[in-house]
Amino acid sequence: MPPRRSTRVPASRGRGRGHSASTHENPQPPPTPTGNQNEVPAIGGDHTDNQAAQNERAARKLFDKTLEPDLVSWNALVSGYCFNGLDKEALRVFREIQGMSIKPNVSTMASIIPACNRLGYFCFGKSLHGFAVKCGYFLDDFLVPAFISMYKSEVDLSSARKLFDFAVERNVAVWNALINCYMQNERFLEGFEMFREMLRNEVQTNSVTFVSIVPSCENYFDICYGGSLHCCVIKHGFGSQVSVLTALMSMYAKLGEIRSSEILFDQMPNRTLLSWNVMISGYVNNGLWDESLVAFRDMQLEGFSPDVVSIVSILSACSNLGDISLGESIHAFVFRRSFETNIDVSNAVLAFYSDCHLLSTCFRLFERMANKNTVSWNTLIYACGHCGQKQKANMIVHQMQKAGGKLDSVTFLSILSSYTESENFRQGKIIHGFAIKSGCDSDVSLTNALISMYCNCGELDAGSLLFDSMPERSVVSWNSLMTGFRHHNLSNNVLVLFTQMMNENQKPNQVSILNLLPICHLLSQGKSIHAFALRTGMIEETPVVTSLLFMYARFAKISLSLLVFQMGKSGDISLWNAIMSVHVGAKNAEQAVAVFRELLQISLKPDSITVLSLISSCVLVNRLNLADSVLAYILRKGFDKDAVVSNALIDLYARCGSIMVARLLFDYLLEKDVVSWSVMINGYRLHGDARGALELFSRMQLSGMSPDAITYSSLLSACGHAGLVEEGRRVFNSMVADGVSPRTDHYACMVDLLARAGHLREAYDIVNRLPFIPSIGMLQSLLGASKMYGNVEIGERIFQKLFKMYPQNTESYVMLHSIYAAAGKWEDAHTVRLTMEGRLLKKVAGFSLVGD
Repeated sequence: MPPRRSTRVPASRGRGRGHSASTHENPQPPPTPTGNQNEVPAIGGDHTDNQAAQNERAARKLFDKTLEPDLVSWNALVSGYCFNGLDKEALRVFREIQGMSIKPNVSTMASIIPACNRLGYFCFGKSLHGFAVKCGYFLDDFLVPAFISMYKSEVDLSSARKLFDFAVERNVAVWNALINCYMQNERFLEGFEMFREMLRNEVQTNSVTFVSIVPSCENYFDICYGGSLHCCVIKHGFGSQVSVLTALMSMYAKLGEIRSSEILFDQMPNRTLLSWNVMISGYVNNGLWDESLVAFRDMQLEGFSPDVVSIVSILSACSNLGDISLGESIHAFVFRRSFETNIDVSNAVLAFYSDCHLLSTCFRLFERMANKNTVSWNTLIYACGHCGQKQKANMIVHQMQKAGGKLDSVTFLSILSSYTESENFRQGKIIHGFAIKSGCDSDVSLTNALISMYCNCGELDAGSLLFDSMPERSVVSWNSLMTGFRHHNLSNNVLVLFTQMMNENQKPNQVSILNLLPICHLLSQGKSIHAFALRTGMIEETPVVTSLLFMYARFAKISLSLLVFQMGKSGDISLWNAIMSVHVGAKNAEQAVAVFRELLQISLKPDSITVLSLISSCVLVNRLNLADSVLAYILRKGFDKDAVVSNALIDLYARCGSIMVARLLFDYLLEKDVVSWSVMINGYRLHGDARGALELFSRMQLSGMSPDAITYSSLLSACGHAGLVEEGRRVFNSMVADGVSPRTDHYACMVDLLARAGHLREAYDIVNRLPFIPSIGMLQSLLGASKMYGNVEIGERIFQKLFKMYPQNTESYVMLHSIYAAAGKWEDAHTVRLTMEGRLLKKVAGFSLVGD
């Protein structure tokens, strides 16, 4: 026996080239690529674990002891390697068979063809096809399905179909191969038609048939097709097959029928790890995160050890629940089971901490990761953007480039999502340039994100130009530009864009409707959109219903809002929040409180928005006993821990006349924000306690909290009503020194304060130096003070300003007439009266609120 050749082949990067069908006589397997030594195997690994390696060595050792191995022995070795996923070793043995001048037979080919498919050696596979034709193996029942599957992998459906058509005997394996070929290439309609033809030809199906065809429903068809397939499964006697039941479970879960999945799961005779994983992921994808945790626990109680798929699914549930401690427990489980070496698990853990806004933990975990791929970098970039750390996100992108990472469309999407201000425009343009350079600019999702970025940064022309240059648009493209126009109050542009959208036969979705409803100028427009939502079925979506509620409320059609509310989903708290807000906006406080009572009666759980609407209702009712009841409810349900709710409660008690309770609530706040201080200061203003407001303002400054414009407005108003001129000046100067730009209300407060105190000249100087046109209220306040203090000169000057801006304002003439009359200038007063008569202006007659 000649010495055995080495099984090692020279290493080479990339796939083998040059193996065409012309080498049919003696097809050579391609050289084995070395690959990246740091590359981490995909989920489930490459099957070369310790046990497989031991089995391989034992089998090879036993084979090498055979003095003269025949083809049956060689085939057994090839088949064993392929069965254990050692495809490269199988190809090396195939080379040895050729070196021994042994002619491969059908069994050899049936084992080696799938190995070529899995490794992606399609050129070599075609050579094997030619070899099979020459040797007369072409029409063998075992090889036809294998070759069909090979052409499926190369996305050569025409060749696969030709093989099927030329097959002499089309057994179930041949049909299954072609059906699977269509399904894998997302040609679901053809695959389903092939399945129907298979049934018409009375070919006996098997479990593989249904496992191949069932996923078509979750990807292309609806629940009706899925139900029909389920009936077909039962009819053909596969209703108890675990693999088929698992496929049906997955289908029902992805179509939103999770309860049907549960029924099948409960009926399953022998559950597998795959069936548990399908159930867990089904719960997660349907938003039933608590149920997924229960299933994860039960799976382990039944003796199944979670794998990578289980861990990735359950981490997603923890992210959605926002349960940090539970996610950390899963992380500890991952570490204990040594799953952290799997890059998919590491990325899932990284995504969990990102969703929980734990950026420092994300960085520590990222640095400890032995292997990183593009998903790892993208997750960290998204985490930085999600936490508002735009500079860090940019820094990570540069580090990714230096480390040799390839920027893809997800990278750009992750960083663009954080660009929402005008100062991000320059950086956004740089990212756009990178996208063009990387060849990702043709990605529709990325282009949509760029349009949103330009619109968010106020560059609507750039967003429109990019939109117009798109060769293919999705509904998101239209919605992105429409949203940008709506946010910049360009309602006509939104309507024009929607018309173009309809003309181009692009089907709007609920986001399109949500862009249209707030900009309706006429009730008829809103009703038309309502009709469109009804016709397209979008009226079932809660956001559309709530938007319709507010639309009708804007036109004071509360009865129509109530009608729409009754048509919505009664179990959705956001819908109840909307109708309460509508009642509050319409000053129907009693009805808002009644709605709250009703939602409690049906055992619906309120959220913080519900409570805020309830507090707003109490402010309108202005009854202290109702406020006490609301406070008791809030304390019992724990809503007082929400800073926004606590601030609203302080404002409620201040407006209901109980400043002491308001102050107690303020003092008991564990963390006070600027709104807390401002609300309490405004409470003192409402009670005319300017000294209390000033004292609290001093405490606010000592605490290190920076007052905002609202704080200063409340303080100045308090000083104005108390006549504290010096204190008002100090507050105004403090505001300017703190870098808070005075607004109209601040100047109006100062003018009113000075005018009331008789400092007319100083007040007039402020009016003259205003960086904007003074309001009629500000000028009339100063005109009234001129009348009070008999200052004719200031009164005339203020009247001249009023006359230029508001020539038809009757009250200004009346006040000037009173100023002249009080000063004894009867001729001037008569002239004012004649001017009023000449302009056909009449003094509004007084009336009494007390009846006869």
